[in-house]
Amino acid sequence: MEDFQKDIEKCLDVLHAGGLILYPTDTVWGIGCDATNEAAVDRIYQLKQREDSKKMIVLMASEREVMHHVTQLDLAIFDYLETVTKPTTVIYEGVIGLADNILGEDGSVAIRICEEPFCKALIKRFQKPIVSTSANISAKPTPSFYADVQKEIIDGVDYVVGYRQNDNLPKEPSAVIRCEKDGNVVIIRA
Repeated sequence: MEDFQKDIEKCLDVLHAGGLILYPTDTVWGIGCDATNEAAVDRIYQLKQREDSKKMIVLMASEREVMHHVTQLDLAIFDYLETVTKPTTVIYEGVIGLADNILGEDGSVAIRICEEPFCKALIKRFQKPIVSTSANISAKPTPSFYADVQKEIIDGVDYVVGYRQNDNLPKEPSAVIRCEKDGNVVIIRA
């Protein structure tokens, strides 16, 4: 078992209280909150100095969780995701049960099933989806490592995860795709 249980417990306290966390994901370091809590999502927009028209990614722990929140789901997307090697975020339409301010104008949201051990454990324990947006002020470079995260971001969250702070393996944002109604996959970010 990975040594992140204390971090999980602290994150759960913060997430349940509507707070923000700074945490390692399967891609870059992210700012996270309860994806069902509109006030918490607003706090992330304010911290990142980001227009709320630019939506954020939601992390889930399993296909079952995606099926719980997406009403217009083509199950073939899960077969597609098994063929990719890079973490891949899917824009789904017909999303329910998430904060309204995380949804696009068309009711869509970007969701990634996260396989990174810390994130997966946190989401399972929290039993709700978690927002994940890169840990940077809007229009500033996305930090590749914890050491690159701006002090303003660190100071603006309620808890900073200790796990993987010394990890210097280069990370990059996920690929982003949209599954069209006809079943075609459109690559938005490779």
